[in-house]
Amino acid sequence: MAAIDLIVLGILKKESLSAYDIQKLVEYRNISKWVKISTPSIYKKVIQLEEKKLVKSNVVKEGKMPEKAVYSLTEAGEQEFERLMLEISTKPVHFFLDFNAVIVNLSSLSPEKQEMCLSDIHNNVNVLKSYMEENLAAKEDNPDIPQEGIAVLKQQLALAEAVETWIKSMKKSV
Repeated sequence: MAAIDLIVLGILKKESLSAYDIQKLVEYRNISKWVKISTPSIYKKVIQLEEKKLVKSNVVKEGKMPEKAVYSLTEAGEQEFERLMLEISTKPVHFFLDFNAVIVNLSSLSPEKQEMCLSDIHNNVNVLKSYMEENLAAKEDNPDIPQEGIAVLKQQLALAEAVETWIKSMKKSV
């Protein structure tokens, strides 16, 4: 999965980290809200990237803590990062919205159940939108947050607002 490769390689391009630290950074940056990436996939990915010689590990021990592998990019990893950046940026943009599987099957439900499904989706979009608005308000003026992260938050908020408007129009047609 190229997106996970790109995220892990991109994080390691900035600093050497353990798989645990990469996973915590993914959580902190809310990356899993806009890219399908899970904790187990991060751990598997660093091992795969090391097998491919794109990253190398260095075992370190800090104080009384157990030893841990800290990963850094190799020269081949740097090249793969750039290759993926260029490759993925040239591909068509696809928005995969899981709830579209519900939308394409709405007509198979009674009007009442259709309304229930649309209301549930609408409520979930509103929760996501509120979360993004709060997150953006808290982070937008923080100089420690990269502008790329703020740009992604703004993009996701705009998408949530567009989906919210679209769901409202769908409810009118049911």
